[in-house]
Amino acid sequence: MAEKNSANIGFEKQIWDAACVLWGHIPAAEYRKVIVGLIFLRYISSAFEKRYNELVSEGDGFEDEPDAYLMENIFFVPQKARWSVIASAAHTPEIGTVIDDAMRAIEDDNKTLKNVLPKNYASPDLDKRVLGDVVDLFTNMDMTDTKDSKDLLGRTYEYCIAQFAAYEGVKGGEFYTPSSIVKMIVAILNPFENCRVYDPCCGSGGMFVQSAKFIQAHSGNRGNISVYGQESNPDTWKMAKMNMAIRRIDADFGPYHADTFFNDLHKNLKADFIMANPPFNLSSWGQDKLKDDIRWKYGIPPAGNANFAWIQHMIHHLAPNGKIGLVLANGALSTQTSGEGEIRKNIINADLVEGIVALPTQLFYSVTIPVTLWFITKNKKQKGKTLFIDARKMGYMVDRKHRDFTNADIQKLADTFQAFQAGTLEEIKGFCAVATTHQIAEQDYILTPGRYVGIEEQEDDGEPFEEKMARLTAELSGMFQKSHELENEIREKLEAIGYEL
Repeated sequence: MAEKNSANIGFEKQIWDAACVLWGHIPAAEYRKVIVGLIFLRYISSAFEKRYNELVSEGDGFEDEPDAYLMENIFFVPQKARWSVIASAAHTPEIGTVIDDAMRAIEDDNKTLKNVLPKNYASPDLDKRVLGDVVDLFTNMDMTDTKDSKDLLGRTYEYCIAQFAAYEGVKGGEFYTPSSIVKMIVAILNPFENCRVYDPCCGSGGMFVQSAKFIQAHSGNRGNISVYGQESNPDTWKMAKMNMAIRRIDADFGPYHADTFFNDLHKNLKADFIMANPPFNLSSWGQDKLKDDIRWKYGIPPAGNANFAWIQHMIHHLAPNGKIGLVLANGALSTQTSGEGEIRKNIINADLVEGIVALPTQLFYSVTIPVTLWFITKNKKQKGKTLFIDARKMGYMVDRKHRDFTNADIQKLADTFQAFQAGTLEEIKGFCAVATTHQIAEQDYILTPGRYVGIEEQEDDGEPFEEKMARLTAELSGMFQKSHELENEIREKLEAIGYEL
């Protein structure tokens, strides 16, 4: 039986129902702010109430002590911000003020959230009857599973983008990195304690959530990582701050949102691990104003595509033994246009590409584009060699639209990388292979895994070749005969109604 998947949030219907209630009452651009703010309050209250009840049952009188929550990495929720207070005021004229006051109370207790939480619920533009109906929907939403490995804010935000874009007939330009892909990157990179983790396009901060979870799961202290991020979208930057606060992760996202290429907020940072899912094939990123930038060590990225600008920005921020795991559209593997092939060649010849993993489609909520994981490493263990993995057949379909990876899938890929790094990997046709820099050069520096792993070997069924050919040709002859019979039958029926072929 398939394990519980992470491709769906679990309460999509309630989110969409809430959006439908709001429809026509507020501008479309405000939907996400209203819904994500309520998800935030509902989520932290659910986790808080669960811990509160545990402490009450223990009978030691610690249920009102913030430290009793913080020690479990649970957000302490002040009295006026608890969902029970909000739910009881749902159908009063003051509901908007109650929610705004809840946000202010949380900001007062958490200075890192100052001016971050949405406080637009008392606006006269937001119908309070409608807002009360939305609060009811969230009250009935099951959030008992409040594990801190779930990036619910990011998932909700991305789900809203996809749904609203589809409904309004426009293309959503933002998307959330599925948690299984994040887990895969983290498992392969294997971050350690007392490390610096960086994401130059951090979105809602999902990479950091999984990094902290990974270190904690491996007997480490989740507080023993230094987190650095940057995000250009103001709403998403605020959401990342909320996400880190929920999980008690101390993160430096800079004092404000900013464009990473034009205003690098961590200019002097040299990170041990960089994990990122940059915008795919970003055009008009400002190349004409950055041609002399120090980051373009391997070549000036083209104006029409920022893929190799992102890669070089990350390499620039790597520590001497640093590692990168990033998601890119497949085109970056083979493109030769606008100097991209030359940049890729220079990066490969610098012995920085440690591994490439081709992923299947349908992993993202809102895009079906096939993607690849790139692993770039300074001071590789296997000098002059690159691991290629074709994982396009891995995972399983959660539903008609979404694919997910099992924990076993993720572990298999991580184990393959570890075996490669240890020099003990046995190549498997159609799945994994190791290529030298010279072999990659013979392929014109194209990094498509299929070129190196080959085609999966078919199991020998034991039937002698001559017998198999005789059987197959006999079957084909029979099919041809049946085809002719059907053709004649169709002709006869057409002639019967006055038509000829």
